[in-house]
Amino acid sequence: MERLTSPPRLMIVSDLDETMVDHHKDPENLALLRFNSLWEDAYRHDSLLVFSTGRAQTMYKKLRKEKPLLTPDVIITSVGTEIAYGNSMVPDDNWVEILNNKWDRGIVQEETSKFSELTLQGETEQRPHKLSFNIDKSKVKAVTKELSQRLEKRGVDVKFIFSGGNAFDVLAKGGGKGQALAYLLKKLKTEGKLPINTLACGDSGNDTELFTIPNVYGVMVSNAQEELLEWYAENAKDNANIIHASERCAGGIIQAIGHFKLGPNLSPRDVSDFLECKADNVNPGHEVVKFFLFYERWRRGEVENCTTYTSSLKASCHPCGVFVHPSGAEKSLRDTIDELGKYYGDKKGKKFRVWTDQVLATDTTPGTWIVKLDKWEQTGDERKCCTTTVKFTSKEGEGFVWEHVQQIWSEETEIKDDSNWII
Repeated sequence: MERLTSPPRLMIVSDLDETMVDHHKDPENLALLRFNSLWEDAYRHDSLLVFSTGRAQTMYKKLRKEKPLLTPDVIITSVGTEIAYGNSMVPDDNWVEILNNKWDRGIVQEETSKFSELTLQGETEQRPHKLSFNIDKSKVKAVTKELSQRLEKRGVDVKFIFSGGNAFDVLAKGGGKGQALAYLLKKLKTEGKLPINTLACGDSGNDTELFTIPNVYGVMVSNAQEELLEWYAENAKDNANIIHASERCAGGIIQAIGHFKLGPNLSPRDVSDFLECKADNVNPGHEVVKFFLFYERWRRGEVENCTTYTSSLKASCHPCGVFVHPSGAEKSLRDTIDELGKYYGDKKGKKFRVWTDQVLATDTTPGTWIVKLDKWEQTGDERKCCTTTVKFTSKEGEGFVWEHVQQIWSEETEIKDDSNWII
């Protein structure tokens, strides 16, 4: 969050499973990829992305290896009981201290073990300030009442969250996705960076709290679960700041951005003509997002008017511009564009996708921009990532000129084979 010097234009706080990520109806992750390109194109430079998930960090990292998730600025895990920041996921120690108040995990473990109705979930879901169980829905009310009384007598304050039709979480009283969001907003306000707008996104019962925070917009994706829809009908159906989207998962999030007029909501992936794909704000990051989307479509054989665009792209490269391959080999930028020609459609019919992450542009000197990003490329189950740096120059009214592109293998790339890496 340190990269922002002023209040974020938008902060999106989203659940992951069946909200940002569609596990059941979108095997190619197209809705997620649409959101990714929209975020990196229009929002990354002046907004905040927060993931708020029931998953523990271990399972969150597993999901990142399976799905094309962007890197969030903040990650809230274990149903709002853990908060971490940035790429390195630096934990918030102050949040830990807050949750320690009137919490004794040993006592909670002892008392919950007395209920045959509760079946412990896997070890990865048991966290310092959260115990997770499975339970029959019909037993929730009775168990909650008796367990609450037992823990109260022992001086322990807890919160119960039922979600997904059978998941039952026992948290420290101060925890939960809503409390974590309220804490984050308070922290940002103290730093003079309270977001201009905040959008909360969810699909299940453990997301309910997100929609109770004042001055926050909310979207329940179309595939929201019964317990969340019941809560909405009873508590928020007349709240104009919360909608039930007509689109699933990430598509519903994009829909909500447009509904609440929070900013651009046309994903570059929804634009067919690259020459017509213009950014509202002059930002060289837009050129990078647009190019790698073109690169994906080129190799999938899906590009229309490809000669016109490649000619335009080549003309925007400096005559002496250089591309540095991950292997260290250098070649002319214009020659690199020409070389793309022989790869047209080589990935047609294959599960080939390209996406950009953490696209950040810096104007280093007047007329000079440096754009840094992670460029991901996936073919089938094989994924590769290159940390990419692009230097642009610009003159008013003349657009951006590509001067230098350098790629190096990211630490997240496990298979380092240059044989089919083009750009």
